[in-house]
Amino acid sequence: MSSAAPAAKPRRRTARIIGRIAFGVIAGVVVLAAAAALFLVWTVQRSFPQTSGDLALTGLQAQVTVQRDDRGIPTVTADNSHDLFFAQGFVHAQDRFWEMDFRRHVTSGRVAELFGSSQVATDEFLRTLDWHGIAEKEVAAMDPTTRGYYEAYAEGVNAYLADHEGAEASFEYAVVGMTNPGYEIEPWTPADSVAWLKAMAWDLRGNIEDETTRALLAPTIDAATMNEIYPAYPFDQHPVIVPTITPMEQTGSGAASAPDGTGSNAAPAASAPGSATTTTPAASTPAAVHWTTAGSTLEAVQTLLGDPGEGIGSNSWVVSGSLTASGKPLLANDPHLGAALPSVWYQMQLRCRTVSTACPFDVGGFSFSGLPSIVIGHNADVAWGFTNLTTDVTDLYIEKIDGDAYWRNGVRVPLQTRTETIRVAGGDDITLTIRSTVHGPIVSGLTDDFTALAKTPIVGLPDATSPGGEAGVAPGAAADALPGQYAVSLRWTALDPGTTSTAIFAMNTAKDFDGFRHAASLFDVPAQNLIYADQQGNIGYQTPGRLPIRGAGNGYLPQPGWTSASDWTGYIPFEELPVSYNPDEGYIVTANNAIVPDGYPYFLSKDWDYGYRAARIVELITRTAKQHPLTAQDMRDIQFDQQSWIGKQLAAEMQELPPSKDAGVRTAVGLLKSWDAQASADSPAAAYANALWQHLALNLFANREHPLPMDGQGRLFTVVGAALENPDDPLWTNEKIGVTGRDEMLALSAQQAYDELVKAQGSDPNRWSWGDLHAITLTHQTLGKSGIAPIEWLFNRGPYPVGGGSSLVDATGWTLGGSYATTTVPSMRMVIDLSDFDASTWNHLSGASGHAFSPHYTDQTENWSKGLQSPWPFSGKAVTAATVDTLVLKPPKS
Repeated sequence: MSSAAPAAKPRRRTARIIGRIAFGVIAGVVVLAAAAALFLVWTVQRSFPQTSGDLALTGLQAQVTVQRDDRGIPTVTADNSHDLFFAQGFVHAQDRFWEMDFRRHVTSGRVAELFGSSQVATDEFLRTLDWHGIAEKEVAAMDPTTRGYYEAYAEGVNAYLADHEGAEASFEYAVVGMTNPGYEIEPWTPADSVAWLKAMAWDLRGNIEDETTRALLAPTIDAATMNEIYPAYPFDQHPVIVPTITPMEQTGSGAASAPDGTGSNAAPAASAPGSATTTTPAASTPAAVHWTTAGSTLEAVQTLLGDPGEGIGSNSWVVSGSLTASGKPLLANDPHLGAALPSVWYQMQLRCRTVSTACPFDVGGFSFSGLPSIVIGHNADVAWGFTNLTTDVTDLYIEKIDGDAYWRNGVRVPLQTRTETIRVAGGDDITLTIRSTVHGPIVSGLTDDFTALAKTPIVGLPDATSPGGEAGVAPGAAADALPGQYAVSLRWTALDPGTTSTAIFAMNTAKDFDGFRHAASLFDVPAQNLIYADQQGNIGYQTPGRLPIRGAGNGYLPQPGWTSASDWTGYIPFEELPVSYNPDEGYIVTANNAIVPDGYPYFLSKDWDYGYRAARIVELITRTAKQHPLTAQDMRDIQFDQQSWIGKQLAAEMQELPPSKDAGVRTAVGLLKSWDAQASADSPAAAYANALWQHLALNLFANREHPLPMDGQGRLFTVVGAALENPDDPLWTNEKIGVTGRDEMLALSAQQAYDELVKAQGSDPNRWSWGDLHAITLTHQTLGKSGIAPIEWLFNRGPYPVGGGSSLVDATGWTLGGSYATTTVPSMRMVIDLSDFDASTWNHLSGASGHAFSPHYTDQTENWSKGLQSPWPFSGKAVTAATVDTLVLKPPKS
């Protein structure tokens, strides 16, 4: 025993030594962690904005007051228009400069300067479209007053940048600086602002994906199947926006004065795109941060702009005082866009201390950071809202290229070319040669789909038997006889300089329907449904936009570029566009549905949303109005309505099937029997109904020998709804999965849905949750997708449970064939009460701030997910009562 005792001492000494080392290591780690945390906090907070006190800014002409409420939403009050927009630029930069800087890199095709070689293909595509170059032309064409607004805004942004570099401007620059230390922030320009309108136009561009999909699909299916899977709009079941066009007197709205009184900037006629100049390359940067590479160029562009996948669209409606409790109109709007962090919207108010001709602004609502003005909202007299027009403003042309020329009407015409230099962080510069025809830039070679179209080209020829009025055929002998190879060019209204950048100021200062229509006459791209209400009790609607008149064909399929027969010949005259003013119904509803009945003399589109949201909104307005006069709360309730049309259909059909042999499936199907068809976040039945719908859609369209497109759930509702009424429809037969009938298909899908939910959420169907399945994770637009977990943790937030779904009024879109996660959202919701603007309410997806860890980064998200809106103070008294911080901006002392 005595001999064993000494041996324990070394072990104890070793243990003590290890303990001391471990303690030292732990203490060191704690010290390092504390230091890192302090450094992180210091770095993060360096960029938080000053929101109270006084601040001297060079460039201001007089004192400006910035009042912020408890959500950080600012009201800017100035003596003159210059200072008003100067201060808006400064405030936008305070809260959102990284977002602004990133956006201008996107719109100018310079993302590789920030993130390296993974973004070269994206830059090549964006440079080809030349958004920034077009924006520069629009700025040059502006009237002096409008250009002055943009210049004042840029001065305000640059006043912020004068005292904020790198991480002082935003925390993101600290992260980027670790691998791209040479990056320097450039001064802001008016073209940087205007170019963002092109990005929004791309997000809302219309049917280019449908046109491409149909052309790629045409060789593999017959005409009957094409007609079935792309059905016509159900005019007999779902509403149109303007059933009867209101005859308007020649009010001169199309020629009303621009803000400087010089007259409007007329939209140019359809013409060939002009040649562009070569850009001047900037200094190179040495390195790149990691970036998750997208699967395709178009996917990458979508990632940069906010994914415009399933659910892009919008709801808006206006109700006359004849139907409301107050006797004044109510206006509601919720645009559906790709989810983004921060949200695309920035709430604020712009006020001239004394409203006059020289300073005509008293307006509040939703702005875009980087763009002067208020985009959607109201002034002291009128309110307005937007939804995507869904008209066809893009066409693809199959071109026959022969060397440095292309064939047109039997003649070789030289290709227009320009050269661009793409800078790459951490890599060598790349020279890009961009080719264009009379129709627009050549886009094949830049994306997989467009390149596939060039390899196996399909063009549309007139055919009254097809739903689009066109038949898909391979290029005929006239093209095949020409030497050369095929390419695809893009004709798009946004690739010509326009006047939307002027229209937004005309909208902000409109006093009546005449002024509103004048603003609409300038609002060319992106084409939007515009709804209107005023304090006098009038409601209205105007189709704006530069809407093309085509020759042969209608854009349902790509057009032959070697002949001028399919060229655009002009644009629909503004005075002949659909308009509605105080309709007898007492309401106007727009939800991307068809605008007018088929008898309208001009072609607008065949690719409308199929009208499920519009039909439900109309149903709720009319049903509620029969029960009691409508209130603002009724409007908010309608915005958050989550009734699922396809869920109702499937619930009814499943009750007619023989009971499943699987007890679990019987229980799951039983959930649907008493379900109210509301896809609420806490609903087990909604979880099962959506899983059932997904598996049914996969079995009908994707899991086939020749897969059919699954984009557009509203379109698929129409296809499947018709098939459910016909058990013998060939669509129910799918030899690949061994199914030969409707009931067998539904039973298989029901079993698959049950199995999936058991695996995801457990075996008790009563504990399933649609909100958890459909949750949204707010993902930072850039670094949130870096592929580096600690960085993503810094910038991303969530998940948050979410109800609603695709083609529901509460349009939280998700992608069939993927996860159920929410990808597109009602990006904001607002209800404007014309009887009392201070009784209006608003909310949006994230918060006012773009600074991670700011208290206003995501402080609106929880209420957004619950459909709750916050008060929207507008009057001076209400704004003062809501103010928690006041910042006074002053000119420097002389």
